Amino acid sequence: MDEQLASFLRDFSKLTTLASMASDVTGGTPLLPAVAAHLGTEPGRLPVVVESFPAHRLADASGILNDLVEADSGARIHGLTGQQRHHMDLSDLVSSNGMHAGWLGEPDYETVSVGPDEERRIVSFGLFLFTRAGNPMAVLMRQANPQYGRERATVEVLGASPDAVDEFLKHFKTSLRENSIFRGHVISFTANDYSSSAAGITFHRRANVAAGDVVLPPGTLERIEAQVLGVGKHREKLLAHGAHLKRGVLLYGPPGTGKTHTVRYLASAAAGHTIILLSGNTLAFVSEAARMARALQPAIVVLEDCDLVAEDRSFGHGPQPLLFEVLDAMDGLDTDADVAFLLTTNRVELLEEALVQRPGRVDLAVAVPRPDTVARRMLLELYGRRLNPSAQAIASIAEQIAGTTASFAKELTRRAVLLAALAGEEPGDAHLSAAATELMSDAASLTRSLLGGTGENGSDQEQESPPRHFGFEPGIAPEIPGTMGWS
Repeated sequence: MDEQLASFLRDFSKLTTLASMASDVTGGTPLLPAVAAHLGTEPGRLPVVVESFPAHRLADASGILNDLVEADSGARIHGLTGQQRHHMDLSDLVSSNGMHAGWLGEPDYETVSVGPDEERRIVSFGLFLFTRAGNPMAVLMRQANPQYGRERATVEVLGASPDAVDEFLKHFKTSLRENSIFRGHVISFTANDYSSSAAGITFHRRANVAAGDVVLPPGTLERIEAQVLGVGKHREKLLAHGAHLKRGVLLYGPPGTGKTHTVRYLASAAAGHTIILLSGNTLAFVSEAARMARALQPAIVVLEDCDLVAEDRSFGHGPQPLLFEVLDAMDGLDTDADVAFLLTTNRVELLEEALVQRPGRVDLAVAVPRPDTVARRMLLELYGRRLNPSAQAIASIAEQIAGTTASFAKELTRRAVLLAALAGEEPGDAHLSAAATELMSDAASLTRSLLGGTGENGSDQEQESPPRHFGFEPGIAPEIPGTMGWS
């Protein structure tokens, strides 16, 4: 029985070897001779220079290499066969007399977003063989692969001339720094499932928010715009007088009062700016966001709910590394960087004083409290304009919903349309009034709270000032309508 088993295993081993040989025979051109012929020398004796870059810059890197390939009529893009390509570097593949080199095949491709409504097919794993300025180059580009321990994308460069390799890498890094598919877009980071240090990018449609859709006291919106957008318009004069361009603006107030809507308006008004959104767990990418903003300026880095990572250290149990990253990112930019940090928080009293006291981190703090009666009327007119409400109904309901927020006014008008639809009627004053009564009832107290409304028995309580202003004169912003998310 043992002899039969041993014979079976020997036969199985022979079959496996034959299958592997057959695969190799049909696999195409061996890697090592192809690279040697292109470089004109034995590649195993040449040093491989590796340059890594963030995974989300793969489309930019692919574009740089494609341009070099298109400029060389004899250039080719290949893939590699075999599983060893995932585990071995280019230096390993071309050494050991080609024992592990494998065979040339088709490159790997993936489809990536290059805009809110645009996609492009790019090489995610490929060997680029081209000649640049008379020097043959072999460049293996591969996507980050955290499940295989590769946290960043890489290019691995082989060339017979060390100077040519250095010149190529200089061109590659400069092109990555100056050109990107992300320039001028609204983007956010997406955490990788396999690694907290690798992130993807999501594009967002730039909001179309008019100044008339922002309800603020006279001069407040202009003050915010001047700090966020106006600085860049006077770049040369400011730099000539030694003034820095980087700046920080803090919007603070209760949930639902319109801080995010303010950001949406600024993004709409900042045509041509790169807008980088960070919130929740993606706040961990603030350092990478700052680097991107510096390269893609003019830019705005938005840190929503920044209190999640920037609480005063005296409230915690020791230093918070993520807080330090936020501070380092804001301090690390050059003075001539046209980059604005726009922070929002619901809990300004918990913010780290170091974040807001030092110029260059936060230069302007603006309070966004609940709207007063006049602002509530404006909000009802804004959100209910398609319902054509009467002035009398607007005035009455504005008094009735005292202590509520912009989010509440938006939900009230939606609820009025729903009530009218259920009754088979056109929405009007009666439906607005019924919706207000329903939402202000005791039964809807939780809903009202979730929409940001407070004030016992509907009293029109003024927003209390935070316990600390950190040396800044807070602006007055009774309301900024809506807090709709990015699409």
